[in-house]
Amino acid sequence: MKENVTRKLIRSHLISGNMEPDEEIAIKIDQTLTQDATGTLVMLELEAMGLDRAQTEASAQYVDHNIIQSDSKNPDDHLFLQSATRRFGMYYSQAGNGVSHPVHMQRIAVPGKTLLGSDSHTCANGCMGMLAIGAGGIDVAMAIAGEPIYLKMPKVWGIELKGSLPDWVSAKDVILEMLRRYDVKGGTGYILEYFGEGLESLDAMDRHVIANMGAELGATTSVFPSDDEVKRFLATQHREDDWVELKADSGAEYDRHDTIELDKIEPLIAKPSSPGNVVPVREVADDPIYQSYIGSSANPGYRDFAVAAEIVKGSKTASGVSFDINPASRQILTDLINEGHLTSLIASGGRIHQAGCNGCIGMGQAPATGRNSLRTTPRNFPGRSGTKEDSVFLCSPETAAASALRGKITDPRTLDQPYPEIKEPATPTVDVQLLEEPLPIEEARKVELYKSKNITEIPDMDEMPDHMELPILLRMNDNISTDEILAGGSRVLPFRSNIAEISKFTFENVDEEYYDRARATLNAGGHAVAAGHNYGQGSSREHAALAPRFLGLRAVIAKSFARIHWQNLINFGILPLTLKDPDALDFINRDDAIHLENIREAIQSGDTLTAQIKSSGESISLLHGLSGRQIDIMLKGGLINWIKSRKGTE
Repeated sequence: MKENVTRKLIRSHLISGNMEPDEEIAIKIDQTLTQDATGTLVMLELEAMGLDRAQTEASAQYVDHNIIQSDSKNPDDHLFLQSATRRFGMYYSQAGNGVSHPVHMQRIAVPGKTLLGSDSHTCANGCMGMLAIGAGGIDVAMAIAGEPIYLKMPKVWGIELKGSLPDWVSAKDVILEMLRRYDVKGGTGYILEYFGEGLESLDAMDRHVIANMGAELGATTSVFPSDDEVKRFLATQHREDDWVELKADSGAEYDRHDTIELDKIEPLIAKPSSPGNVVPVREVADDPIYQSYIGSSANPGYRDFAVAAEIVKGSKTASGVSFDINPASRQILTDLINEGHLTSLIASGGRIHQAGCNGCIGMGQAPATGRNSLRTTPRNFPGRSGTKEDSVFLCSPETAAASALRGKITDPRTLDQPYPEIKEPATPTVDVQLLEEPLPIEEARKVELYKSKNITEIPDMDEMPDHMELPILLRMNDNISTDEILAGGSRVLPFRSNIAEISKFTFENVDEEYYDRARATLNAGGHAVAAGHNYGQGSSREHAALAPRFLGLRAVIAKSFARIHWQNLINFGILPLTLKDPDALDFINRDDAIHLENIREAIQSGDTLTAQIKSSGESISLLHGLSGRQIDIMLKGGLINWIKSRKGTE
């Protein structure tokens, strides 16, 4: 069989299972990535496992989310993460070194390898010819300990790129075109593989932009070939020896096929409050803006900042516009300084922030209430920016810069200037000053973990009971994101290693009384919530499962689930149940209750459970979709208990 790049990557790392769609497979993981919003729990999980040394080829911990130091919580956690990486033999990227995804691409990514990261945008490194997948933190902890990742075999969606992009259109518009066509659930169950002669006009960082926001389509990941462009990029990083060629066979087959004619794309923008709410910029032109924000893992490349700098060079941004510049890495920031682009950005009125995630995750740069914010970030879920009633649009750097100049949403093609020609520096910066390499094993074994009082133990969890009567505390609609389940931002994330404290913010954007109502169910067996399609889209943060579980959540009933959150629910002993008849959600009301009988036997003997709604007596059929391994995990109350039970039998 003539194989595509995706199947080659999976086959070369397959440990168990058959490569047939929806069958559970196990894949060997070569590299892992954690960031500080998820990494503290990962390190605590590694400590609980008694890990001596990371079993991967390379594992890296990045400090890029929680870099605001408004008190001691974040810097104390950074010391903990640094001590843990030294103890377990991992790379440590200090605060200020940059966002995990582009830094990993620059310094550690290797074509042909697998990467598992506790960040949903880990898929960005698919631009390097890698199989790069986002997952919950405990799955990454298992991979660091040498275990494979288990997932349902995805289908492969081949996307052929033809032609080249016209002036004023860039890679962000390509992925926005995919979202315009297919919305936020369109990629569910697929790996997106890009191929075709159109790749020749897209450099490695352009591909990073496209691969990054495959997460917003719900895709398992995105994959590009490892070709001469990847070789060129690695050479700029003095890592050309890491390059291997990896391309699809001529005539390779795909489960689904699509074509994008690059020269027909126009500037696009995602309106509030979903990455899938995409329209041409010209349709919303002239709406006034308060903020224009450039940076994040979704537009992290040198050209993304340089093109904006050239657009605003010699001009002033409109009065009252906050022009926020968020460099993606220390290396790129240095290049922007050396080439004079930072001066152009500052002279125009730009506000320069430190290299990191910053406003993308709601850590600063929150917009004013009721004002429009244009961002090159990957997500605009409600409240994610840090402003509860926000109005965030997603766009390209060209659109963001043009709009900053005019103070209103602007199609960049209407600017009275030629499109800038951007050339990378002749000698791009290579800077490893803030990237610590793993310690030798004997030295690592002498390191003691540093823990502040804000770092607490992971709560114990009981086994799955056989009978449950659960009040329905919330009844929600489609596309509930993990930001709505448990927000990010500077109020919340400093408690990421303190489950009791972070749980107080659970579902606050859905129901401010949820925390108190949930705690009231703890002594009565817990509760359930119900939702529509794509429940748990967005971030991989396992806190969005662990915190509700701490408050007594035992089951989620939904029309469908986002992949990573579905697995996170299983990992923490929360039963994810899909409505066999999606219309049956109409029978489930808030503050009603469902009754489940013989749960343990039912999930072991088949895919279907029957639940009775207490108020009406109506019965509804629910599907669990768990593999045999996942059933065992669920019965034991979650992955931690499952790991402990395995150790007890070794």
